[in-house]
Amino acid sequence: MKINRTYIFIAVSSIALILVLAIQVSSIFQTAKAKEELFNEKANMVLSKTAEALYSDKQTCKNIGSCCRMDSGLVCKVKLGKNEINKIDSLLKTFMKFYNFHLDYSFEVIKQEPNDIIKNEGWNKNVFKQCLEEVANKSGIELKLVFPDKKEFIIAEMGTLFITSVILIFAVLFMFWRTIISLIKEKKISEHTTDFLNNMTHEFKTPLTNIALAGKMIIKDSNIKQEDKIKHYSGIILEENEKLRLQVEQVLSMTALERGEIPLSKTEIDFHQLINDAVKCIGIQIENKKGSLKLDLKAGRFVVLGDKSHLTNALCNLIDNAIKYSNEKPEISIRTYNNADSLILVVADKGIGIEKEFLKKVFLKFFRVPTGDIHDVKGFGLGLAYVKKIIELHEGTIEIQSEKWKGTSFIITLPTIND
Repeated sequence: MKINRTYIFIAVSSIALILVLAIQVSSIFQTAKAKEELFNEKANMVLSKTAEALYSDKQTCKNIGSCCRMDSGLVCKVKLGKNEINKIDSLLKTFMKFYNFHLDYSFEVIKQEPNDIIKNEGWNKNVFKQCLEEVANKSGIELKLVFPDKKEFIIAEMGTLFITSVILIFAVLFMFWRTIISLIKEKKISEHTTDFLNNMTHEFKTPLTNIALAGKMIIKDSNIKQEDKIKHYSGIILEENEKLRLQVEQVLSMTALERGEIPLSKTEIDFHQLINDAVKCIGIQIENKKGSLKLDLKAGRFVVLGDKSHLTNALCNLIDNAIKYSNEKPEISIRTYNNADSLILVVADKGIGIEKEFLKKVFLKFFRVPTGDIHDVKGFGLGLAYVKKIIELHEGTIEIQSEKWKGTSFIITLPTIND
C-alpha cells in the first residue's frame, strides 16, 4: 500500500515538535531546579553566618538560652526580649543583603522536638533551620527561617527565560497547527484539481472523438457527394466544436473573474424579464426530457442593478443543474418575492438532492458531489462557484437547501433599486 507523503511529513513533524517541546520543558524544569538549589544554598548560608555572629555575642546567647530553658518545647520568640529580636533580625537582613536576597521572611527561635522533621521539599520547602548548639550549653535550640514567597521569587529570578520559553512554546504550537491546516487545505485543493483534470479530459474526449470521426467520414465516404450527408457531418463538427468552445470559455471566465479581469457592466435590469429570457434559452432541454418548469413571479420590486449577461448565465447554470440532477422528468420551479429592500429568487427541483456532508462544499471551485467512477453528469465543478462569485459581485447572497432524493433549492438574495 502506497503511503501518502503528506501524512509521513505530518507524522515526522509531529514527532520532532514533541521532542523539541519535551526538551524545552525539561530545560525549564532544570533551570528551575538549579535556581531552587541556589536559593537553598543561600538560605543556609544566611542562617550559618547569622549563627556564627550570634556565637560571638555572649550576652545575646545567654539571654536566648535563659528564655528557652524557662519553657522547654515552646516557641521562644515570644519570650525573647526586644533587643534579642532586633539583634537576630539585623543580622538576617545584613547577610541577606550580602547574598542578594530580597524577599519577605519571618524567623523564630525554638526548642527542637525529638520528632521534629521537615517534610516539605523542592518548591514547597520554604522553611530552613540552623541549630544554635553553642547557645545555652547545647540545649537543642534552633533558629528557624521561613520564606513564604519562595516559589514566586524563583520564578521572578528565571524572569525573561521563563516568559520567553512559554511564549516560544505557544508560538511553535500555533505555527505547527497553522501549517497542518495549510497542508490539509493544499491536499484538498490538489485532489480537486486532479478531479477537475480528469473531468476535463473526459468532457473533451467525446466531442474531439466525434469531430475526428465526422472528418474521417467526409474524407473516406464514397457517397459524400450527397448534400444531406455533407450537411449531417458538418453539423456534427460545428455542434461538437461549439461544445468545446463553451467548456473552454467556462474555465477561462471563472479564472478571469477571480482575478478581476472581467469588469461588470451594470445597468437597471427587469429581473422577471431576465428569468423569462433564460427559460426560453434553456427550455428546449426540459422539453426534450418531457419535464416541467413552473414560474411563480410574485415580487413587487424586481428591478436590480447588475450585469445582464452574467446574471443570465448564473441563472442558466442553476436551471441546467436542476435538469442534470433530476432522475427522469425534471420538475423545476422558479419563484420570486420581496423581503425588505431585497429580491428573493428561489430555483427549486425535485431531483436526487445532495447529502448534508457536501452542502458546504458545493460552491467550491472544482468540487463535484462524488459519484464514484460514473460520469453520467457532465461538468467541471465550476458552475456553482461561478454563480456564487457573480452573486457576490452584485452584493447579494446565495444559499442552498437540499435533502437526499427529495430535491434541492437555491435561494438568491439581491438588492433592488428603490423607487
